Amino acid sequence: MTHLTSKQKAFVSAARKAYPTATVLSRSQVESVATEAGLNLPQWLTNDPAYRAGRGLYTLPDTDDGTPAVAAAKPVKVAVPEAVAPPTDVPVSVVKTVAATPTADMSLAFMGGGTLVPERMETYVPFGAHKDVSAVVKSRKFYPVYITGLSGNGKTTTIEQACAENNREFFRVNITPETSEDDLLGGFRLVGGETVWVDGPVIVAMKRGGILLLDEVDLGTVKIMCLQPVLEGKAIFLKKTNTWVKPEKGFNVFLTGNTKGRGDDTGKFVGTNSMNEAFLDRVPETVEQDYPSEVVETKIVKGVLNYLGVTDQDDFAVVIVKWAQAIRKSYAEGAVEDVVTTRRLVQAANALAIYGDRAKAIEKVTTRFDVATRAAFIDLYQKMDASNDADTLGAAPTAATEQVVTPKTSTVKGNCPF
Repeated sequence: MTHLTSKQKAFVSAARKAYPTATVLSRSQVESVATEAGLNLPQWLTNDPAYRAGRGLYTLPDTDDGTPAVAAAKPVKVAVPEAVAPPTDVPVSVVKTVAATPTADMSLAFMGGGTLVPERMETYVPFGAHKDVSAVVKSRKFYPVYITGLSGNGKTTTIEQACAENNREFFRVNITPETSEDDLLGGFRLVGGETVWVDGPVIVAMKRGGILLLDEVDLGTVKIMCLQPVLEGKAIFLKKTNTWVKPEKGFNVFLTGNTKGRGDDTGKFVGTNSMNEAFLDRVPETVEQDYPSEVVETKIVKGVLNYLGVTDQDDFAVVIVKWAQAIRKSYAEGAVEDVVTTRRLVQAANALAIYGDRAKAIEKVTTRFDVATRAAFIDLYQKMDASNDADTLGAAPTAATEQVVTPKTSTVKGNCPF
């Protein structure tokens, strides 16, 4: 390996000053060091497999000849103890509640009242876990399901549309590190000058026999352990009102997350936690949902374009789906650190409907990526769009087109993997 250049040494020195005990830096730390030191992003470090210590992790050179240092040991994850159940010999009042109507339920007043059955999306295309999720929703049986997968692949929409398809009420609760028992189960609120008890969304869903979605559940802390009896389909005790609430028939719980509750060490899903094993063990089924197939994803994008009144750009849908699929293949192989999601393809369709320019639409929806990644993605799109015409679009890949669609890997520093 060659000796480090002066600029490379400058970055390593700045990194050692900022993180004196670290031998491995995350992508965000690398960018932070470069910014603070007034240096360019060190692509010599991020693009060279010799320095890669894992997805989104890079080993700093330890010697003058550029040899990577030994990676630091990963921190040990400490299991969180299971919450202790309250004593069973304490006399309490048992209340069998009946689902309230929207006009009579103070809790629903905060939600705007009216029907809570989602509207059916005209552009929705069922795929992945939809069939099984719909079967669970339709059964009206209690059977929690955890759907996990990368961002933007339709996890939440799948559950929402399964509820719309089966005319079931849907309660989506987005979990954050700040979500507490009070947020979930309810609490005393000031209403009309009086302090009254208002049920939280979990309790309302239980009383109405609806479908409860705990969205991004892996962002939660041990505070959500209050939901353990809920995940068992049993009654839950409301300590502040000294009552039990039993779920109505049809109540069920779905959970979504970008991880399987084991935390994330890629740096892509900041804030996700290693979840309590006792909590996870109460969910009988975990589904790993991937992005749609090329055929399904093309149908989704074409449907969105037609819905938006863009009826002459079906070839654009074909190209951007192939573009996204190629990038995901590179991501799976570790050649790039970002993906183009199905959600982003739908955003590209919306951008095209607004700007009327394909290249501009791609430029707009890639602005979230760093400069080097964005340039590589745009360059790949331009090559793929230029290589297709009305006679070849949608056809099986040929030797001529396959070299554009399939990402190229390279071990040369600074080269685009495409």
